[in-house]
Amino acid sequence: MKAKTVLPAVAMTAVSMVLTLAVVVMWLGQAVPWPVALVVGLGIDGGWLAILAYERRLAAQGDHNRAVTAVGWSFGALAAGVLVAHALTAEESAGAWLAVAWLPIAAKALWLVHRMWERTALTPVALDAIRGIQQEARDEAAVARARLRAEAVTEETRLTAVTQAGARVARVQAKTAQTLSRAWSTLETTRAGEETGRALTSVTSRVTPNVAARWQLPIWGPFEPIPALEPGPALTDAALDRLVDEIRTSQDPALSYREMATRFRAAGHSASEVRLRAAWKRVVAA
Repeated sequence: MKAKTVLPAVAMTAVSMVLTLAVVVMWLGQAVPWPVALVVGLGIDGGWLAILAYERRLAAQGDHNRAVTAVGWSFGALAAGVLVAHALTAEESAGAWLAVAWLPIAAKALWLVHRMWERTALTPVALDAIRGIQQEARDEAAVARARLRAEAVTEETRLTAVTQAGARVARVQAKTAQTLSRAWSTLETTRAGEETGRALTSVTSRVTPNVAARWQLPIWGPFEPIPALEPGPALTDAALDRLVDEIRTSQDPALSYREMATRFRAAGHSASEVRLRAAWKRVVAA
């Protein structure tokens, strides 16, 4: 992974240094002896390379110096300025020389990217842990999405079933109401018929002399409730003892309590089980 950033930076630096040296020798060689131009070109490239090496040393130690960085960028700007000046003064291929004038600045930018990569680089163990965490998060998200989709499908199925069941019930009720309405209409038509009325009147008990009761349809709908019958007065202990004794001694041998209680209630008398048993004990004890 480190080679992906360091190799382009090294290649760009080498091309930039060779190009700067060649341009300085060709450009200044016309005005000064070529050894002097060579020394100037090597000075620019050497200073650029020395500052770069020192920056790499500081980066390896986890340190950073702004002054050194500024000097390094100054050498890069100087090399780029030499290339731009040569391109502007060249009589031939000026555009081609101007197109490669950005190489020193590009080399510095690549080394800056490489330094940023080193600051954020992680060990394989850390990368594996991060990948594991990300995979676990993706798995949990996928499971949650699947659970939500399943719940949504289940709810949709339940609502569909309930809706269909309600529709079936409504259809059955409508069909039943229609059938009952037709039956009721038929019954009303039959009752209103002249021949049917005479036939039904002949089998109906008479209410008053020489008047036949009219056959009526059964009541269908709300009706007034019949008021409940008021309970009769409760028996006193003496009256209860007398009734129990009469029923008990109505046969020979005397009746048991169960038989007496059955006949007592069959005769229409009412008393609680506690009072009835207490009366039975008093009568037997007497």
